[in-house]
Order: sequence, then structure tokens, then C-alpha cells
Amino acid sequence: MADYYQLLGVPRDASAEDIKKAYRKLALQHHPDRNEGSKESEERFREVTEAYEVLRDSEKRALYDRYGKQGVRGAGGGGAGGAAFDFNEAIDIFMRDFGGFAGFGGLEDLFAHRSARGQRTSSRRGKTVRIRLPLTLAEVASGVSKTIRVSLLDECASCEGSGAEAGSAPAACRTCGGSGEERHVQRSIVGQFVSVQPCRTCGGEGRVIERPCPTCSGDGRLRSEREIEVEVPAGVTSENFLTLRGRGSVGPRGGPRGDLVVLLEVQDDPRFVREGSDLVHELPVTFSQAALGGEVDVPTLEGVARVKIPAGIQSGEALRLKGLGIPELNGNVRGDQVVRVVVWTPTDLTSEQEEVLRRLAEVEHSAPDTIRRGSHKGFWSRVKEAFTGG
Repeated sequence: MADYYQLLGVPRDASAEDIKKAYRKLALQHHPDRNEGSKESEERFREVTEAYEVLRDSEKRALYDRYGKQGVRGAGGGGAGGAAFDFNEAIDIFMRDFGGFAGFGGLEDLFAHRSARGQRTSSRRGKTVRIRLPLTLAEVASGVSKTIRVSLLDECASCEGSGAEAGSAPAACRTCGGSGEERHVQRSIVGQFVSVQPCRTCGGEGRVIERPCPTCSGDGRLRSEREIEVEVPAGVTSENFLTLRGRGSVGPRGGPRGDLVVLLEVQDDPRFVREGSDLVHELPVTFSQAALGGEVDVPTLEGVARVKIPAGIQSGEALRLKGLGIPELNGNVRGDQVVRVVVWTPTDLTSEQEEVLRRLAEVEHSAPDTIRRGSHKGFWSRVKEAFTGG
């Protein structure tokens, strides 16, 4: 793997804030959920997260700068140390540092419950479950409560999640004495390092199951489907996600529940283009509507609005409907709906229409070099005279 600084694209004297910004940009770019589960993106995400996890810590960074990756491993530098740094660890780091509003747009579940078995070890914590939730612009504008159906791993009723057959219990691991850890001493020219790794026999649990539960085959979990209520605040975008703490799958053999991450996908609406908190609607009008003005109905997220078109409006000019856009996330201000006027030029004129336009061509001037509102007043006086015979 490349040098950590090269992976993040920062100089060796980069500040902690620069490192954090660089990682945030790369993690969002390579996150597999944004790349259709690409294995290449997953590996890149894991690599940049490993680099970030070392360089964000001043002590690990100092060791890395002096001794390279070997120095970090000797100091027990997390995933970059003795144990392999895997994708799930990278996801946990991503959620740890950027699970709130200030990071990647994560929205915390304020009512996430805490597992009743608070003493369960984190090594058996359930993996994060990710699902996608499609939303319409109208739902984004008002906020919405959604009921989603999700497949999760729940506690096995036969063994109550222990993984052991009824009438038996897990036994302490003989290899690690129940600690779940193995310590290894390494000596080098720079001194002695002690690295701590999960026990190879029990996988870090500190216990082994000699008589597995026949219902769940010793895992302590069975798959089931459940409905979960999700509150989506107004103003979200497709860059936001909801993190429901402790609402995912239960961990193996009595481990605590992992998180449920809801990736929000705001669907395109053919009537609007979203620009921040504003909505832009393109309104085609006829030549006569632009020249003479009038009133037309335009669609809004809440129905239909009547809009007055001023006489002599130019193609590309915009009308603004206050407060009919999207609310700012966690704010009280709501954007506007911008109606962008586009003058439609017909391509299939009838003989009568062509005759009228030829009469207009006889009295109109050439288009000006620049178009300004109000500069057409004299011109339209002459148009009126052409059609009234004055």
C-alpha cells in the first residue's frame, strides 16, 4: 500500500484539519454505497481510512514518520497494527468521526436505545446494516415519517442468544484464560514492543462453545424481518444518511446490536431542478404571451400557483415565488421557487400564423445588441399598430 500521506494527497507537514478534510473528501468519493458496492472502491475506502486513522493521532503519526508502518504496528496502532485493518473497521471509523451533521451529512437517531446487556463485549457487536430509502421532493419539503421493513439478525429464542445448547453454557477459553487477548513481545533495534491481538482460538470473545445450540448452530442469532419507524427531517439531500444507533442486527452469541444506517435517495422530479433550497421550474411561453403578458398556472410542490407574466418579458428571465422551495436542513428558512421563462418558437406554423408573423416582420426592427427590460416599449407600440391597422 502507498505511503499514508500520498493516499490522502496531503504533504507531510499537513495540519490535523487538512488531514481530516482530505479524508472526508476521499471517503465520500470512494464509499461503496455511492459506487454500487464496487470492490475497488471498497478497497480504496479501506486504505484511505487506515491512513487517516494513523495520521489523525499525533502519537501514531510521530511513530509512522520515524519508523514507517512497522513502527505503528509495534505500538499496537489499531487496524494498522498487528491485526488486519478490515472494511468493517473502516466503516466504524467513518461513522465515529463523521456520523453527525458536520461530517458526511449523517443524521443521528435522537431516540436510539441502549442495549439492555451493557456488559457485552464490543468485539461481538453486530455489523452495521445499510438500507436505501427513496424520497420525493414533496416529502423532503415537509419532512416525513416512514415505516421501513428490514431483514435483521435477532437473538435466538432457543439459547437466548448464548449460542450454547439448552442446559449448557459457554466455557472460558483455555488459550487466553478468558481475556480474549494474546500478547506478543517483539524486539528490534529501536527497543521492545508489545502487541495485543485477539485470541486465535476464541476470536477475542474469551469463551468457547462446546455444545452449540442446534437451532442457530451456535451463532446465537436467527434472521427475521421487522418494521422500523424512521423520522426524516425536512431539507435533506441524497448526501445525507440517518444513523439509528443500536437498531441493526444483534451481535453473535449475545453481542450488542449494531447500527442501522438509512441512506437517503431523493428522487428526481421532472418539473423541478433543485439548487440548494430553491426549486427551479422552466416555464415555456408563447411569443404572444411573452409580448403581451398574462397569467398562467405553474406546478408547485403543494399543488398549483397562479403566476402573472409581465408584458415584454425576455426569454431566460425569472419570476420568484417566495417560500415555495425546500426548507434548510435544521433551519426555519425556506427557499423559493424560481420560474424561469423560456419563449417557445413554433416549428409547424399554419398558413394563417405565418401570414401574421410576416406582417409583424414588416414593421419590427432588428434585435438590439443587448436586451434590457423596458427597452422594448416603443417596439411593442408599433406591433400593436400593425395588428390593429392603425
